[in-house]
Amino acid sequence: MIFTIFFNTAIFQGIVLGAIILKSPLFKSKANKYLAYAIFTLSILIANLVFEIIDLYNSMPFLRFLDDVEWAFLFPVLIFMFVIHQVNHPIRNSKNIRWLFVPFLYSALANVFYDCDAVAHIFTIPHFLKSAIETLGSFDFYIILAFMPFMAVYTFRFITFSKDKQEKKWITFLWLLVYVLMLSWITAILITLFFEYDVSFVMRILALFATFLIHCTAYYGVFRYRLADNKAGIDELLNKKIVLDGEASIEEVILNKANDAAALEFFTKENPYFKRLELLCKENEIYRDSNLNREKVAEQLGISPGYVSQLINAITGDNFANYINNYRVEAVKEMILDADYENYSLLAIGLESGFTSKTTFHNAFKKSTGMTPNGFRNNNK
Repeated sequence: MIFTIFFNTAIFQGIVLGAIILKSPLFKSKANKYLAYAIFTLSILIANLVFEIIDLYNSMPFLRFLDDVEWAFLFPVLIFMFVIHQVNHPIRNSKNIRWLFVPFLYSALANVFYDCDAVAHIFTIPHFLKSAIETLGSFDFYIILAFMPFMAVYTFRFITFSKDKQEKKWITFLWLLVYVLMLSWITAILITLFFEYDVSFVMRILALFATFLIHCTAYYGVFRYRLADNKAGIDELLNKKIVLDGEASIEEVILNKANDAAALEFFTKENPYFKRLELLCKENEIYRDSNLNREKVAEQLGISPGYVSQLINAITGDNFANYINNYRVEAVKEMILDADYENYSLLAIGLESGFTSKTTFHNAFKKSTGMTPNGFRNNNK
């Protein structure tokens, strides 16, 4: 009974945490998307154990569709996808990494096809084909036996590419928890196969360890490493202090909390997304792109366009357009003062700095400096 309570708590928290990561702009990035999917997968693995403990498969045989899929093929791949996107390794854009999903896809399709006959009785599979599927299915564990250590080593290789010490420490901690869990699970099954011991109790302990993994993801990922900055809002959600009764979505609750005076302390110049934005402007000079907009910036930061506006407004007190134009004005001032550009027209300098028209250029420059571009040039001859 006590195991079931712990497992149900873990499943609920996994679903809530995964939903928050997917829905909230505070978490929006490809890396976090894969982390959310990994948490969902872990929740399904724990749910399958709960269904077995309470003997739900006999009363609801259709749940076998969920149980017979080898989720152990998917979980380490999702962790790998999270790592390579988090450290921004170029391999994340390679189509070859799709091959890592092949074992899971094969297992899922084969088992679902088999269960359509054995469980749902939708159609009858020819005997020779059923025998082939059963034979190949018996090798699933041995494939996992080779696949899991490979994924552990392969994933760790990419953790070393992280340039942020805190990030590397967090990802390494998550990697260690994941593979201690998965390799312990493999060891328990090997003991069952070769020594015929009853390891059901050990499997429940491992499931509790998986529960611990979800809690650590919530605490270290959200609070310590700060995958999101609105700690107060997430804290209330995870502790159920906020009741989601259908009147507001998770995203709306978090955004509303972000507007509270108490939450504004997290929108400072130390905000990791804002620091990355400043870096893009100062070093990459993204403001020189005359077509730059919130959507392009949001894509580079891995957050939503709405969160970009909210971030800039809360920290600088200005809107997105003025924030970018201020960088353009500073670039114009530097070029005017640079002797290499003394033969350039002011309009050419403005366009070179990212402004789209003479009117926009003059208005932004005067708003920022209190004088026209021509007046600034005359004063600095």
